[in-house]
Order: sequence, then C-alpha cells, then structure tokens
Amino acid sequence: MMNGAESLVRTLLASNVDVCFANPGTSEMHFVAALDRVPGMRCVLGLFEGVVTGAADGYARMAGRPASTLLHLGPGLTNGMANLHNARKARSSIVNIVGEHASDHLQYESPLRSDVPGAAALASDWWRVGGAGHGIARDAADAVTAARSQDGQIATLILPADTAWSPGGEPVAAAEPPALARAPAEGMRRAVEALRSGRRCALLVTGLALEEAGLPVVARLAGAGIRVMASQSNRRVARGRGRLVVPRVPFAVDQGVAWLAGLEVLILAGSHPPAAFFGYPGKPRMLTPAGCEIQALVEPGGDVLHALAWLADELGLPGMARPVPAAEAPTLPADGRLDADNVMQTMAAMLPEHAILCDESVSSGRSLFRFTDGAAPHDYLQITGGAIGSGLPMATGASVACPDRKVVCFEGDGSGMYTLQALWTQARERLDVVTIILANRSYRILQGELKGVGIDQPGEQAHRMLDLVGPELDWVALARGQGVDAVAVDTVAGLADAFRGACARRGPFLIEARIP
Repeated sequence: MMNGAESLVRTLLASNVDVCFANPGTSEMHFVAALDRVPGMRCVLGLFEGVVTGAADGYARMAGRPASTLLHLGPGLTNGMANLHNARKARSSIVNIVGEHASDHLQYESPLRSDVPGAAALASDWWRVGGAGHGIARDAADAVTAARSQDGQIATLILPADTAWSPGGEPVAAAEPPALARAPAEGMRRAVEALRSGRRCALLVTGLALEEAGLPVVARLAGAGIRVMASQSNRRVARGRGRLVVPRVPFAVDQGVAWLAGLEVLILAGSHPPAAFFGYPGKPRMLTPAGCEIQALVEPGGDVLHALAWLADELGLPGMARPVPAAEAPTLPADGRLDADNVMQTMAAMLPEHAILCDESVSSGRSLFRFTDGAAPHDYLQITGGAIGSGLPMATGASVACPDRKVVCFEGDGSGMYTLQALWTQARERLDVVTIILANRSYRILQGELKGVGIDQPGEQAHRMLDLVGPELDWVALARGQGVDAVAVDTVAGLADAFRGACARRGPFLIEARIP
C-alpha cells in the first residue's frame, strides 16, 4: 500500500504538475523518499526558500501551468513569502506543499511550532490543512484546481507529517478549473458608449492581453485609434520586432500623472486602477486626474481576451489588425565607459531571437523598453509585487520551463544579493541563463525614494544605509563560488564581447557590468 507522500506525488503527476522546486526539512522527508519510488517528478533544489518560490513564479509564467514547491514548516514558508507576494501579484499558478509537525505533536511548544495556516493566508488565494477528512490525494487535486483558477492563483496545502507516512488513497487527477468570468453586458455597454462619445478615453490592459496570443486582439483596438496602455507591472509581455508596442504606465508619480493628464475615462481590462507605488507627501495617490471616470470592463482574473474581442466586435472594428508599425532596431553604441543606458542598448542590439528577458534592474533599468521595442522577438518578465529579490530565481524557473530558449537576467546588484543562491541552482541544473549585473554599488532606487519623501540632504548615516561600498561586492567571485563562470566589464566593447560569448555557449554565465 502506498503512503500519503507517494499518493501526493502521483496525484500531482496525474494533474500535470511535474516540477517541484524544493527546500525540504524533516517534516518533508517522506515526500523526498517518494520521489525515488515514483518516476516523473523533476525536483529542483534551492538553497533558500525565496529562490524556491521565485523559481516557481518564473516557471509558471513561461509554462502556463503550475509548478509545486516543497517548503519546511512556518519558517520555510515565510522565508519564501516575498516572492510568493510577487507571484500572487502576477497571477502565477503555484501549488505550495508545506510540511507541518505530526498532528499529535502540535500540542507541544516545540522550537519549530508556528502558525502555519496564518502564514499561508498572507500570500495564498487558497489554503487547506490536509488530512482532515478529504484524503491527501483529494487535497492535492483541489490545490492544483485552485492554482489554475481565475487566471492563476497561489494554492497552499499544509500537510502534517503523519499524513505523509500514513496509508494514502488512490491518486486522482485535478478537476478542470471553473471557466474565467466574462465581462458583464452592462460593463460592455458603458465601455462602448464611452469610446464612441468623443471623450478622451484609454484602455488599461494586463495579463493574457500582453502575451503573444492576446496582442493581435489589442492591435485591433489600437489600430482603430484607441489609446491602449499596459499596467506598470505585468506577468509576461511579448515584445520585440513585429509585435505591437504597448506603453506601460510610468513608475514615478510625477511622470505617471503627466502621462495620464487630460484623461476623462479609463477602462480597465483585467487591471487595477493605476495607484502610485507609495503615498508621498503632497503628491496624489492615484495617477489618473481628478474627475476621471474609471470603468471596469472585466475584473482581474477574468476572461480578458474574450472581453477585448467582444469590445472590438461591438465597435465594428476589422477582424484583422493593421500591420504593426516597425520599431527602430537597436544598434550597438559607440565604445566607451559603461553607463546604464549603453548597457541596455548593447543588450538590446545583441539579444538572441526568442530569448526570455527577466528584468529586475529596478531604477537603473527604467528606460529598458525604449531600447528593446525593436529588439529580436522575446518574452519580457518583470518584478510584479515590488518585493526585490525576484530576478535571479525568476530566470531560474523560466529556464526550467523553456530549456530550449536563452534566458537573459538583467539584475541590479543590491536586489541580486537577496537571492544570489539562485546561481548555485543554475549551475547544478546546467540552466542556459546569462545574468547581467548592473553594478552601481548602491540601492539607487532607495536614494531616489529618499528624495521622493522630501529629504534632499541626507547625512552620513543615511548614505551608509543606501550604498554597497566598504566593502564593494565582487560578483565575479560570488558567481564562481557557486559554480557559475563570470567576468567583470566596464566598457561597451568589453560587454559586447562578453555577452556575445555567453550567448554562443550553453549554461549559466554572469557578467558584472560596472557602471557609475
């Protein structure tokens, strides 16, 4: 008779979940042992739980289906919380398997006892403590269905250790998730009326609308003169030569306010209203102008593609979009000392066809889209929840999902330090990832935020909280210490040579681009 852990693995496999990013502990040992007895599950070890959850996020964005994670009790779950937050904002599908103490051990105040359900509720759309009458197979199948629902959710299944070693039931396959909610007729009527009224309107889109299958529908609308824009943070965007350029709402409050100035109606297609990242003294909380009418065409997690196609039909737009205007192809900049702009221009000019570009360049990479509009066709993944430390793990998971595609990770040096253990996983799994570290030796984004809250003349202590010098980080040594070959460059020619060589080979490689 199979035990609960084996029943769990077989149920995940029957539900098309065949990758597990893991950092297990004692409570999960029966699950680890079950991997030897049940073939088919690829288990990828991460040396920190933030790597595990961030990799599951990147995998889900590119695979279009969930991975599972294996986390150890409350501390393991909460160590991975930041990237679960990012994944939840992206509507990525993830099934977390969290080990818990044996049911009869929870009565004792042991060192690792904690409120695991309370922690799960913070970053999960669905959670359940297993072994309470459903059976471990049914619990696991329900978790997969929940993760696939509403265009992607975080599902967390908490399993007391005795559910793993006790007899398990027959594995089952997860049920199909409910159909995505469609736009209500009244919302459609209001949107059509607004777009025909002559008022200054815009359509704010995200999710599937920005992926390859959705862009032709968006192009029908944009080609008719409708102003279409993307949310500032998006799960995945199909970009590059031959694809419609959909501008994003700017990050900075003043730029966002100026960009949306004069707007009278904003129609939301699966997106949230554009709020500022933070509340700043004397600045607006919403980027839309006062009096702007905000309409929800379809709610987040709903069927955005159906809503946009229906909208185009109601407006009588042609079934085929006009040809996409050609964006200017990037060219290599002149040689010279590196700065953020010529790093991005070099990368854009040399980006391989159908690469996956994972961006956590934060402040230094703000103008990345300006350089990559006309780059080779690629998929763009970005940090979505503002919790830094997502870039390296996200690139790791994306490469597991798409082993035949080159992954380029564009990473800030400060944010990269949060989860640099992902480099070890890349080396161990021989993942085809090129990482470019923008090494400005500071938390540049926080230096800007200090000014944003009105502190123009920070003192020595404030400066020390926001720089990365004394000592400086050595990314070449950090990478090589985890099995990833690396080089440091400070000129355009040096970067071009290093990037060309990295893209011509397979396997992980890191380039430390030293900029002012």
